[in-house]
Amino acid sequence: MKLTYLALLMVCNTMLSFAQRPYTIKGSVIDTMATYKLVNTTITLLNQKDSTLVKYTRANDEGSFSINNLRSGKFILLVTYPGYADYAENFTLDTINPAKDFGSVNLMLKSTLLEGVIIKGKSAAITIKGDTTEFNAGSYNIQPNAKVEDLLKQLPGIQIDKDGKITAQGQKVNKVLVDGEEFFGDDPTLVTKNLRSDMIDKVQLYDKKSDQATFTGIDDGEKSKTINLKLKEDKKNGYFGKLKSGIGTKDFYQNQATVNVFKGKQKYAAYGSIGNTNEPMGYNISFGSVDYSDDGGMMISMDGGDDFSMGGGGTGISVTRTGGLHYENKWKDKYGINTNYKLNSVNTEGETNSLSINALPGKTNTAASNQKSDSFSFNQKLDGTMTMQIDSSSTLKVSVSGSLKNSNSTDIYESSTQREDNTFLNKGTRTINNEGDDKGFNTTALWTKKFRKTGRTVSVNFKQSLNQTTGTGYLNSTNKFFDEQDQQDSIAYVDQLKTNNTLKSSFNTNTTYSEPISKTLSLVLNYGLSLNNSRSDKKSFNKNTEGEYQNLDRQYSNNFKLAQLTNNGGLNFIYRKDKSTVNFGTRLTAVSFKQYDIYQDSTLKRNFINWSPQVNYTYSISRATALRVNYNGTTQQPGIEQIQPYRANTDPLYIVLGNPNLKPAFNNNVSLSYHSFKILSEQILMINGGFGFTSDAITSNTITDEAGKTTIQSINLSDKTPINFQLNVSTGRKIKKTHLNIEANMSGNYSYNISNNSLNTSKSFNYSFGPRIQRHNEKYEIMLSLIPSYNTSSTSLLGVQTNNDSYGANGNFDLMLRLPGKIELNTNGDYQYTGKSQAFKDSQNRLIWNASINKKFLKTESLNLSLTGKDLLNQNSGFSRSVYNNTINQSNYTTIQRYFMLSLTWDFNKMGGL
Repeated sequence: MKLTYLALLMVCNTMLSFAQRPYTIKGSVIDTMATYKLVNTTITLLNQKDSTLVKYTRANDEGSFSINNLRSGKFILLVTYPGYADYAENFTLDTINPAKDFGSVNLMLKSTLLEGVIIKGKSAAITIKGDTTEFNAGSYNIQPNAKVEDLLKQLPGIQIDKDGKITAQGQKVNKVLVDGEEFFGDDPTLVTKNLRSDMIDKVQLYDKKSDQATFTGIDDGEKSKTINLKLKEDKKNGYFGKLKSGIGTKDFYQNQATVNVFKGKQKYAAYGSIGNTNEPMGYNISFGSVDYSDDGGMMISMDGGDDFSMGGGGTGISVTRTGGLHYENKWKDKYGINTNYKLNSVNTEGETNSLSINALPGKTNTAASNQKSDSFSFNQKLDGTMTMQIDSSSTLKVSVSGSLKNSNSTDIYESSTQREDNTFLNKGTRTINNEGDDKGFNTTALWTKKFRKTGRTVSVNFKQSLNQTTGTGYLNSTNKFFDEQDQQDSIAYVDQLKTNNTLKSSFNTNTTYSEPISKTLSLVLNYGLSLNNSRSDKKSFNKNTEGEYQNLDRQYSNNFKLAQLTNNGGLNFIYRKDKSTVNFGTRLTAVSFKQYDIYQDSTLKRNFINWSPQVNYTYSISRATALRVNYNGTTQQPGIEQIQPYRANTDPLYIVLGNPNLKPAFNNNVSLSYHSFKILSEQILMINGGFGFTSDAITSNTITDEAGKTTIQSINLSDKTPINFQLNVSTGRKIKKTHLNIEANMSGNYSYNISNNSLNTSKSFNYSFGPRIQRHNEKYEIMLSLIPSYNTSSTSLLGVQTNNDSYGANGNFDLMLRLPGKIELNTNGDYQYTGKSQAFKDSQNRLIWNASINKKFLKTESLNLSLTGKDLLNQNSGFSRSVYNNTINQSNYTTIQRYFMLSLTWDFNKMGGL
């Protein structure tokens, strides 16, 4: 056996030695006209077969370059220098030609050569510059008045879904910059749906390093896919925008207006819209808020970070009004300002019908409910950011924001619960009216300083926030209870006024210091301090004999003060050598928690330590191929609403209790990702996987009595470990101008909860597999996808007859056809199939098919008349099915169905100067 291992080792060593034979290339780069040498020129070596990167270097001070220790094969030499046309040449290295001397590589100024890349006289639309892939916008088919979104759809390796979400080289794009800066916040769709394609000179795609890595110069392995749009010089001054007005059947309408003014580094923008079509508009505002839960209960968001979508959520019919202003400027490349004001109002009406199966030891209860809702909210937000270059080594960035939100809602419920023999447990009606106001103010400041030694830095971050929430609500409910003979045996009434007053303030500061220990190893130290204080005063009042809400119900009231002091420190090491980057370290957080119950005159004190270890490994096989393995351990603290001993009766059949003895849970997560992209053949392979498990998991303990009333409390699981896993594989390539992608997904989850003192084990698995086809040219664009799936879910308290195993499918298509006479036809559709299961005997099958015909007018085609039909088959019925612990739920809700709309759109612009 030892001899076998030795033989294998010798064979592998021989093969490796053969693969690493010292093939070399060399040459020098000069300006063709002036004949002087070009220093620091980028020299890139690609495989001929798939254009993957082999190696790259830069020309030295003499303009010369060399690359050694190459293998044999067929390659492409790509030479690039700013302001010059790119140069490419195919060549071969083998035993006959082990070295290649290119001699003098002559580059020509772009001003004297129109072609972008010299490849045997053929121009190329793609240039590789180190870590950046750059697309020449002028090399792609851009229709008059097309938006950036239309340009991005044509670029190799970039896909955009129907909601405007961008995927590049298999990874999600979170930021789209304009000349390296955020434009109107960090919402990518605001840029891609409104900026004109003909303004773009270059599209740059790269992995943006973390702010810490960018500042320190130490690569920590954290990167996010980013797109930067470089504007043409003659498009940096002028104005552009859009006016759109549409009127439809069934009283539907949609009106929008945007205007943008560019004056060099100054940018002004404004937008406004009003409509009731639930169409996403690409504008998002973040507010602290008073929210309302699905069952109509009032919830307080104490983090001030509720994201509010402008386009309606698809549940109910919304009338949405939005508006906003933006201004940004830079002075002397030292000072910058970026400000935004946004406002919106949303009025939503809808109805939801739900059917739930609740598994209990030895039996099941089936609940049916109907909810009619009417809600309104008005939101405003003002924010500004100031950046200052104090000197050559230090910067200061200050951000301030304030928000206001006013909201009200009315919800009317009818519900019933039945036993397995179809006799009733209870019947009930509820009406809830809520009004709420929220005010928020936040300040952040970041000071950074670099020292002479590369990688040695210090930064201080400061955050302050203040949020106040007030709310008033009325609860009126009647619940009737029945015995096993289906006879009413009792009735319960609740008629209460509920008030809510919450005030939260926080102060946080964090100092980070980085120090390079050697060329390959660096460390990052940080220390943070935070102070959090809050006051939560919730009162419930019953009517007195005069019919006034003045009798305090202490059982369903509380008045808490909370003070929390947090100290945290972390130590991370970053090791980087050749193609490997390892980031490892840990963070410890000491929390001192004190809660005072004013009504009970009692104090709850807790002190605990949170531990957060991490190990991240990245192996960069090439510029477009990388393997990442990550481990993160995090302590999950119970929420204040899970700890505080407070009873909520917003739904008298569903009572929530606090648990002051709740312990933190600890989450372990391991993830693996591999991605490979070959730019010219546009081949993509993405593999993403993850596995997680939780110790001392926080779960629910529910008790349902014989009348159907449920009491729920959070507890820790000490003898069971919930786990979850997921695996996604995506591959694709371009075949004769057609992009083909195939995606496969698998995920699973094991979770636990306690129901009537019995342990319930829930299992769910999902499998899906399917293709996506996409093609673009001047006359038409087409996209097709179909993803069949199989889903299983079961709970140990339910029998096999109530499992929720079903087949499903999701598909969509999008077709655009350009006809003579400036006419354009568009049609798209979304298909969804949810099959029968043991628990639900009906399948759901729907195709939402939309179509439009567009006629363009004027010489510039800037005026567009469109007739659109939405949901032509009238199948858009709101539907959802879900499983949570030992409950399976199916809902149908109000949504917009078939209508037609006639709209007129004017795209205007005048660029090149004002």
